[in-house]
Amino acid sequence: MPDLIVDARGARGGIGVGVDDGVVVGVGPASEGERLAGRALMPGFVNDHSHAFQRGLRGLVERVDSGHPRDDFWTWRERMYALAEGSDPDSMREAGRRCYAEMLSAGYTSVTEFHYVHHRPDGTPYEDPNALAKALISAAEDVGIGLLLLPVAYARGGLPRFRDPDLEDFLARVDSLRDRAKGLRFVDIGVAAHSVRAVPRGWLEGIAEYANANGLPLHAHADEQPREVEECVREHGMRPVELLAETGFLGPRATVVHATHADARELDLISERGSTICACPTTEGNLGDGFLPADGIVGRGIPLSIGSDSHVRLDPFEELREIETNARRLCGSRNVLVPSGELSPTPWLLRAGWGREALEPGVAADFIEIDLTHPAVADVEPEALPSALVFGAGSAVVAGTWVAGRKVFGDG
Repeated sequence: MPDLIVDARGARGGIGVGVDDGVVVGVGPASEGERLAGRALMPGFVNDHSHAFQRGLRGLVERVDSGHPRDDFWTWRERMYALAEGSDPDSMREAGRRCYAEMLSAGYTSVTEFHYVHHRPDGTPYEDPNALAKALISAAEDVGIGLLLLPVAYARGGLPRFRDPDLEDFLARVDSLRDRAKGLRFVDIGVAAHSVRAVPRGWLEGIAEYANANGLPLHAHADEQPREVEECVREHGMRPVELLAETGFLGPRATVVHATHADARELDLISERGSTICACPTTEGNLGDGFLPADGIVGRGIPLSIGSDSHVRLDPFEELREIETNARRLCGSRNVLVPSGELSPTPWLLRAGWGREALEPGVAADFIEIDLTHPAVADVEPEALPSALVFGAGSAVVAGTWVAGRKVFGDG
């Protein structure tokens, strides 16, 4: 029983949330229950794209290397590779634990981990071929966050420890992880291809077939960098999303991560196949990648999610704010990303962050407490609270985080 319940369009008082066995069973008028004075409840945010180990780069890459005066994604990648080389199961678990705990404090209640550091540095498997993936599962269990783990296929390029010798070996590891997760309530397994530059056409087809046959979530980086697009056109005679469509990769369970440089035809394909785009604005901005075609996404009704990617910043409010703010900078006007029939970008942005419209019966009891006494929102009227949170607040307003009805961050 908080002071307010927040959905994408406003806030209401006098409402309680009923929870049973980790699921919301009722949202409505209530006169008794656990009182949360000075708090608003709202759905927890979904972090749909994470590389937990990359949090170790925070603050270390914000200066120019004299040997590479033009600093961009590709020079940053060399620093990331060096960090990846030093990972082992113990350090991976600790990196995951720190990263996931910070996510909970910021208001994320679940995370999609795009995991591609698989083997020993020389490329030979650990005694348990999934040792590093299981370290991340343990990290998520340690802190209490929901986890969708995506083992990522990597066939060429990158580091030896990223790569599997053939598709069959990779899919055998995915099968093993799926067996491991069967008894875990808050862990799910999907599958991913790193990118069209790291995975050849035949692998894309095989991974898509496997995911579709088993009903698994399916993700891939695409159109993150102009060079990636140029290399794909040279090799395949088409752009990255066009290749994903041709190989059967796109579909209702597929998510295209970034789509920063997607053109109109690629957006049409994503829309036609019912796929989703995941934007990672703080990382894309930090790396100088560019800005996604947000107006085309809104205009086509493509579902959007957000991710913190390299974790240069962990703040879902900032991720959402960056999307609308960058759109305003580019077109020189305000309230840009407003779907037809809406009056504000706020509902669309919050749906992108939450993956839902509101706290509703039948969904997991994943929600966060907003401190209504925090200076950022203390004087805001209930009807303005959603927009005030997106455009005027940050993760500091999060006073508590609940996953499946259990409080995993905050006092008490």
